[in-house]
Amino acid sequence: MKILSFQSAVTFGHVGNSAALFAVQRLGLDACPVDTVQFSNHPGYGAWRGGAHSTDGLRDIVEGLDGAGLLQECGAVLSGYLGRAETGEVVAEAVRRLRHYRPATPYLCDPVMGDEGGGLYVAEGIPQVFAQTLLPLADIATPNRFELGILTGRSVETIGDALAASRQLMARGTRAVVTTSLPAGDGMICCLAVDVRGAWMVRTPLLSFNTPPNGGGDTLSALLLGHVLKGRDLPEALSKAVSSLFGVLELTQSTGGRELALVAGQGEITQPSRIFPPMPVGA
Repeated sequence: MKILSFQSAVTFGHVGNSAALFAVQRLGLDACPVDTVQFSNHPGYGAWRGGAHSTDGLRDIVEGLDGAGLLQECGAVLSGYLGRAETGEVVAEAVRRLRHYRPATPYLCDPVMGDEGGGLYVAEGIPQVFAQTLLPLADIATPNRFELGILTGRSVETIGDALAASRQLMARGTRAVVTTSLPAGDGMICCLAVDVRGAWMVRTPLLSFNTPPNGGGDTLSALLLGHVLKGRDLPEALSKAVSSLFGVLELTQSTGGRELALVAGQGEITQPSRIFPPMPVGA
């Protein structure tokens, strides 16, 4: 099974497809990247070059795979940073095509839009395409706390807020919501997973960085989808993904790097040093 992955790509560093592909491959899965943008490096460095690929060009890639009979080999879809709002429809078309061949094809949508402190950093129209086009198609959405608030128009400050907002997204069609970057008290941070069966959170220590590395959300989403495809249920998949990411982040912190220590910490992907279990959350 291959994962069709629509995300950004950078020449230097580990974000978007430049992080996700390596992560799922270390889980023993394969991925077919469709790069929505090509940047020299993450814009967080302050200086960068590159840009978004055209919608027509991305659509041609999907058409080419389909015409060659190769699209059917993809058993899941992953999407993240879009670059252009119009790219959202290309992703939606790919999901629909794959579900024509295989109706149960899972789709994980990471609605990359912004973060606390920095606000929105995407082109006009992208929040709307996530809310109206992509999330209703998604089996799993993985917003951070800021993005969940943007998508639902409500303040997300507590676990209770995130529960209510997650169920709001699920009422629009998303089957499960995993919210990242939620404060959990006592120097902890958590991810909250909600589906029709219930809710669970996975808590980890909040690590401190001089310059926080980018790409953690991209890596987490890829690992989460990978573990789901390997047959794990949502709470166990989240536990595995969070535990692996924490191990990579801890190594990144210890080395003082600006980029995720993804290659050096690849052992954490297959065998996390420390497992953070999922804990049920009441209504």
